[in-house]
Amino acid sequence: MRHLFNVFGRTLRVEMTDARWRSHWVGADGKLGLAQLAIPPDVAPADLAQYLYDIYHENATPTNGDVFEIGTK
Repeated sequence: MRHLFNVFGRTLRVEMTDARWRSHWVGADGKLGLAQLAIPPDVAPADLAQYLYDIYHENATPTNGDVFEIGTK
């Protein structure tokens, strides 16, 4: 299952494949760029937003101060 997250204003797609999480930044044009991010395979889908917040919290701004799921496929 694919999970889409708003990560401080940027869209990140995270997908479990072959027992590991793979992540890609989604551009405004829909193109994917590999995210240099290692997510341990034991992180549950329900915990992904908190994990991403912990990793990227330094990117927070007054107008984009949170990480939240925006969809699944």
